[in-house]
Amino acid sequence: MELNLEGKSALVIASSQGLGRAIATSFVKEGVNVVLASRNEEKLIETMDELKVLNKGSVTYIKTDITKTEDIKKAVQYTVEQNGTIDILINNAGGPPAGTFEQMDDEQWQNAFELNLLSYIRLIREALPYLKNQGGKIINIASSSIKEPIQGLILSNTFRTGIVGLSKSLATELAPHNILINTVALGRIATDRVAHLDSVSAERQGISIEEVEKKAKANIPLGRYGHPDEFAKVVTFLASDANSYMTGSSFLVDGGMIKSI
Repeated sequence: MELNLEGKSALVIASSQGLGRAIATSFVKEGVNVVLASRNEEKLIETMDELKVLNKGSVTYIKTDITKTEDIKKAVQYTVEQNGTIDILINNAGGPPAGTFEQMDDEQWQNAFELNLLSYIRLIREALPYLKNQGGKIINIASSSIKEPIQGLILSNTFRTGIVGLSKSLATELAPHNILINTVALGRIATDRVAHLDSVSAERQGISIEEVEKKAKANIPLGRYGHPDEFAKVVTFLASDANSYMTGSSFLVDGGMIKSI
């Protein structure tokens, strides 16, 4: 299968660690010219240095807080300055705080909206003029909560489903420009975020983290947490020329955890 990703330009958000880092690594291995973006400059430099050793696509970074409009504009412009254009936009963000509806105040709702939905909207808006020039791919990272709400994650449950509505709506609007947009949602992938949620769940239930993990794995047909590289492979396929006819869709990478059709 020909992915034809060599020489493409990608902006990967929240890519200094976790899923974003795994996606950026997969891209660089395929010869993509990647711009890393996150708030943690130390981790950005560390990731950039490690990826440069691969001697495939180029790697640069820009410190970016995606809750700030000016930072988003700078990240897009920097990518264009470095690589000439943007062919691939990976929208990604850390999850909002865990908690129930009654535990969340207006400030927490507003912060989650800006981080987990409005940032995606703003990034697409800024990248769109360049994507429209030659077509391209937009991939929005979400959570399995787009299919089944997760107990104690009211903020994520609300705004992750908003990402699906955004993607589905834009699929029709962007198709005439040969821009394909899809959502990829993770289940139990072994990241720091999932480790944190397991810790919160353990504290809430009064049990050990090991017991939380055991219960979670028992609900996954494959019997284990996924690896970030496994998630990244799906994103890489959707960003490549191998995907030429899928847009507006949502894909679960969850080991079969979600049982709904």
